[in-house]
Amino acid sequence: MDDIRPRRAPWASPEGKPVYLVTEDDGKLARLADSMESAQLHDAAVVLDHSLSVLGNFDTPEAELRCVGERLAECLTNTLRVAQPGRTLTQGDGRGEAR
Repeated sequence: MDDIRPRRAPWASPEGKPVYLVTEDDGKLARLADSMESAQLHDAAVVLDHSLSVLGNFDTPEAELRCVGERLAECLTNTLRVAQPGRTLTQGDGRGEAR
């Protein structure tokens, strides 16, 4: 664990504050965080695709527009959490700098 740096987790504390992991690349928590990030980014892509379809239909009911807006905000929150700078565990881990 020579050059280990804190990594911002893709989840928040119960109080909504950032959570940081100090773990090796292949540790159980690192794998959990990687899996959760992947799921969040996949979810964001699905919601974006659906929202473009909904927004392209001028007859979409207001309630559905609100639902899409809420899901987009949720996915954007998760995506920004994943994209925060300073999340890399180690330099040269093959994943570049902050993801």
